[in-house]
Amino acid sequence: MDFSVSEKMQTIIGMINEFVDKELIPMEAEYLSHDFLEMLPVIREKQEMVKKMELWAPNFPAELGGMGLSLLEHGLVSEALGRSPLGHFTFWCQAPDAGNVEILHMFGNDEQKETYLKPLIQGKIRSCFSMTEVDMPGSNPVMLETTAVKDGDDYVINGHKWYTTAADGAEFAIVMAVTNPEAHTYLQASMIIVPTKTPGFNLVRNIPVMGHSGSDYASHAEILYQSCRVPQKNLLGPEGHGFAIAQERLGPGRIHHCMRWLGICKRAFDLMCYRANERVIHPDGSTLGSRQIVRQWIADSAAEIEAARLMTLNAAWQIDNVGAKAARDHISMIKYLVANTMNRVVDRALQVHGGLGMTDDTVLAYFFRHERAARIYDGADEVHKMSLAKRILKTYEGKVVK
Repeated sequence: MDFSVSEKMQTIIGMINEFVDKELIPMEAEYLSHDFLEMLPVIREKQEMVKKMELWAPNFPAELGGMGLSLLEHGLVSEALGRSPLGHFTFWCQAPDAGNVEILHMFGNDEQKETYLKPLIQGKIRSCFSMTEVDMPGSNPVMLETTAVKDGDDYVINGHKWYTTAADGAEFAIVMAVTNPEAHTYLQASMIIVPTKTPGFNLVRNIPVMGHSGSDYASHAEILYQSCRVPQKNLLGPEGHGFAIAQERLGPGRIHHCMRWLGICKRAFDLMCYRANERVIHPDGSTLGSRQIVRQWIADSAAEIEAARLMTLNAAWQIDNVGAKAARDHISMIKYLVANTMNRVVDRALQVHGGLGMTDDTVLAYFFRHERAARIYDGADEVHKMSLAKRILKTYEGKVVK
């Protein structure tokens, strides 16, 4: 495995880091104190700058207007963009659109690609992914109550979803619903494209997360589907293959998340080290950085970030070279390991900042309240650990170890 960074990628990462430092980080104070929708015109201006730099949509297919980077290459980009909450959206590689592009590209028909995929990659529209349900455990995704029943040439969808990220202002949703209740458990659900203006698509509210409801892209919605009628041609991929398609989406998606979290780690670590050196805590001029416990936090954070980063790059390399199925153990490992690493590093950085860390005068409080969910979404820590251990133990069945 060769994780060396090509000259091309070094140039790209250098350009992105410079853009984040000069254009995005200076916007963060306003972003943290204003509604996302208020900030959107300024963000759009930055997006036009990104397009002129030919850095738009780094992970999307080149023939459709993206940069066509490999998963490993995009991982490096995602790490650089993760240093700012504005990074991924400004460069147009944000979740859930990134995952929706991937499955539309792989499973969409020509009409779906023309209607939804093309304008999505161009940044003309946004999308959302509607899977998590209010009354069903997200830890067991085969348990779904939302149904899509055939009626003539249509599907009629009924169900109650929430944490449908970025539904506010989205043009369409990709909805996971049960279409084949009598089939095998993993062949019951399908993915269906639902334009958000369809009667029966009801955005109940943007859910307050740690006290913040958000707006537009920066929100998580509760959706009620009430006799929501869409044509059967809106089916994405084969009927009953919703879970198989979801797996194609989630594997690379976890790399995207983990590398973004590593970008957050880098930003939090930089802030922690700067604060440790600058914060004078004694008349003799000694700083926080002179204290043994702070030095331990810095050393532990440096080692943990490096270990998490190498594991994530390895998982990305595995997906690029042997496929997501063969790499699933590595994907499970990084999902919970990187999420926990990020939470620890952010917590330490916040602690070093003291009362300042609790305010929005730095980005740390934003990371603290919005990234705690990393240990829950896309598979809770406990589920990944249980599944990984089960697969590992299976390889030992029938073996004699001396």
